[in-house]
Amino acid sequence: MTGLITETIEGESYEYYPLGDYVVKAVGICGGRPTFKYTRIEIAGTLERLATGENIDDIVRGYRNRVPREAITEAIRLVTSHFIETIPEAA
Repeated sequence: MTGLITETIEGESYEYYPLGDYVVKAVGICGGRPTFKYTRIEIAGTLERLATGENIDDIVRGYRNRVPREAITEAIRLVTSHFIETIPEAA
């Protein structure tokens, strides 16, 4: 994770740690759980929707295009790579 970034969005300070281009840990937003940048949409909820069989295009439409398809695929990649990195080696 890179360092803290501070931006001003519509006159408000927005501080976050980028986890990717679209996924961040924003200070004071959703308890620090990963969200899609500039939203309060947690990636966990999106991944749960995918797990129940909802397709990416329907999710994007449901978020009124505030979260692009690329953001959702990035969240999948980040979670998958973290999972693989944390699997203990077989003895």
